[in-house]
Amino acid sequence: MLPLSHALAPAFNAGLLLSLSLIMALGPQNAHVLRMGLRGQHMWLTIGLCILSDVLFIGMSVLGLGQLGGLSDTIRNALVGAGILFLLVYGAQAFARFRSGAAAAMSQANASDEAVMTRRQAILAALAFSWLNPHVWLDTAVLLGTASLAWGQPGNAVFGAGAATGSVIWFVGLGVCLLCLGPRLRQPGVWRALDGLVALLMWGTALVLGLGLLGL
Repeated sequence: MLPLSHALAPAFNAGLLLSLSLIMALGPQNAHVLRMGLRGQHMWLTIGLCILSDVLFIGMSVLGLGQLGGLSDTIRNALVGAGILFLLVYGAQAFARFRSGAAAAMSQANASDEAVMTRRQAILAALAFSWLNPHVWLDTAVLLGTASLAWGQPGNAVFGAGAATGSVIWFVGLGVCLLCLGPRLRQPGVWRALDGLVALLMWGTALVLGLGLLGL
């Protein structure tokens, strides 16, 4: 841990551990990073944008939303609805790849011009998976912001710094693991299994969020 004063170290550690516990679940953002890493396309750019987005969300939550008591119901429901639509569409795309085996074929062949993402496409995709991800808004922006209130000031800022550090540790570690294991993971069966898992994950998350909107 960072050399903080004895009084502030618990706030930093609490933010770090809570951030890691939220981000370690295989959510849409992590699944996208995995896919970009396995494709060998703009992985570190994607990771950098995910970290930057997380840091911005954490800053907003700790210094803003947490102090205001979170998002209003109207804004929250609108964000969740947009997130559900995004998850359904992306899940359908992943399922189509799973059924057709397109991902497996791509892993064996040299990437064609159509399969290669441009830098602009990679930036837009990373931002979409960060800013349209309802779990980022509900967990990071609201839960972390609310938890930071328990530490007062300046403890809440230190708590936020710990949470941001957790995001950096996770995504950099994920990138390093993909660099080390990437060649072993670029097998047709792994690609197809990942697409099937992503489809189930996206649709399952959309279902849970939809039931929550309906109060079920």
